Amino acid sequence: MEFLPVERSSEAFQQSVTADDVRAVCRRVFGPDARVVSAVELGAGMYNNTYRVRVDGRERPVILRFAPEPGRQFRSERELMRNEYASVPYLAVISPLMPRVIAADWSHEVIGRDWMVQSLLDGVPAPDRLGDYPRTLWPSFFQQMGAIARQVHTVRGPHFGPVAGPAYSTWSEAVLACLEDIAADLDGAGLDSADLRKVAAVAAQERAVLDEITEPRLLSGDYWTVNTMLHATAPEPVITGVMDFDRTLFGAPEADWTIRMALAKQDERTAFWESYGPLDRSPAAVWRSWIYEARHLGAIRLERHRLGNADGVKESYVSLGKVLDAVT
Repeated sequence: MEFLPVERSSEAFQQSVTADDVRAVCRRVFGPDARVVSAVELGAGMYNNTYRVRVDGRERPVILRFAPEPGRQFRSERELMRNEYASVPYLAVISPLMPRVIAADWSHEVIGRDWMVQSLLDGVPAPDRLGDYPRTLWPSFFQQMGAIARQVHTVRGPHFGPVAGPAYSTWSEAVLACLEDIAADLDGAGLDSADLRKVAAVAAQERAVLDEITEPRLLSGDYWTVNTMLHATAPEPVITGVMDFDRTLFGAPEADWTIRMALAKQDERTAFWESYGPLDRSPAAVWRSWIYEARHLGAIRLERHRLGNADGVKESYVSLGKVLDAVT
C-alpha cells in the first residue's frame, strides 16, 4: 500500500491517521478482503483529514474523510461531519454536483473519530484551474456560483440553527447561541472575547430585528471557490462539483459565508449577483449584516488561532471593532 500523509508537527490541529486505520475503514466499508492500493492525503482543507483512496477492484478512487478527535473540537464546531451528513437530504436541489455518501460511521469502533467515505468528484479544484482562464471569462464562473447559492437558499428548513441541531424556534435564539459558543471557545483558547460578547449583548437587546426573519432557509455555511470543482478541459469555467457542506444551518440567507465572500471585493465576483439576485439593503437588513459579520469574524479568529496565525488573530480585533462601532 502506498501511503502518503501530509507531514505536520505534533502541535498541529490536524493529525493524520495511520495506514492501518485506512485499511481498517476500507475493510469495514468494502468487505474483509478489500485491499487498499494507495491512500494520498489531500492538504487543501483545514479541519478534517481527507484522503484519496484507491481500492483494488474499484474503477474509481474514493474520498475518505476523518473528523478531528472529539476532544480537539471547538464547542462551536462540534460534530461538523454529522451535520454535513444530516444536510444531504436538504441539498437535493444540487445533488448532481454533490459527492455521493458511500458510508459514514460515528461508532468510533474502528478509530476514535467520525469518518465518511464519499465518491470522488470529477474536475479540478477551482483555485487550481480558474487562473488558467483569462479574467474576462471569470464572471461566468461567479454567475454559476450565484445560481448554486440561490438554489441552496430556496430550501426551507424545519427550525433555525445547525441542520443536525440544536434546533431553535427563532432566528435570534440561533444567532445568540452561536455567538455564545464562539465566545466560549475564544475564552477556552485564552483569547479575549469581550468584543464579541459586546456585539452579542447588542444583538440580544435588539433581537426583534433579528426575528424579522421568520422563515428558516438552508445556508451552505462555507461554500466558496475552495469548495468548488471545475471541468478540467472546458474552454471556459464550468462548475462540475461542490463539496464540504459541514457547516450548513437554517437561517437568513444573508448570514451565509457565501454572501460575505461575494460582497468582499468589487471585481469579477460582482457577476454573482446577476444570477443570485439583489440583496435586501433596508436599514434593518444592513444592521443584521453587521451581526452576521461579527459571527464570521469570531469564527475566523478561532481558525487563525488554530493555524498559529498570530497576526491574523490581532487583525480580527480591529475588524470586530468596526462592527461594534456600526451596531452601537
